[in-house]
Amino acid sequence: MLSLPYGRDHHLHFSPLLLLNSIIWSHSSLQEAQKRMKIKKAPHILVIHLKRFKYIEQLGQYKKLSYRVVFPMELKLSNTSDDVDTEYSLFAVVIHVGSGPNHGHYVSLVKSHNHWLFFDDENVEMVEEQTLQTFFGSSHEYSGNTDHGYILFYEGLGGKS
Repeated sequence: MLSLPYGRDHHLHFSPLLLLNSIIWSHSSLQEAQKRMKIKKAPHILVIHLKRFKYIEQLGQYKKLSYRVVFPMELKLSNTSDDVDTEYSLFAVVIHVGSGPNHGHYVSLVKSHNHWLFFDDENVEMVEEQTLQTFFGSSHEYSGNTDHGYILFYEGLGGKS
């Protein structure tokens, strides 16, 4: 599973080559550095965990982040160690409903036979694909809307491009 931090109004564009820019001291001078990570081999099922909680030092507790993260229906994983691009299709989303990590409720959306199903405990209903957009998040860091995509499940489409 990949855990991805994000900021405001981000679209989820994923490459396993994650560049984490930083400044380091080298021989008494500042230099820019990059940390690189690559996925060795693309998995058949790709699980992405969106880091929706942040520790707020002043409060001494975690708060839920409501930032908008647009997760695509189709995703291409490129720049892996084996230099093969893999295409994925979103097939499930776990949604956290609530304002904090210690309380709330989880519901899910699952694609089955080309239909999206919304699962909330024992209740199951068919929904339109555009319903997923309501779980992207808000343009505000902390929002009154607490229903946000939290864990994304993508399945490899089999063909490599």
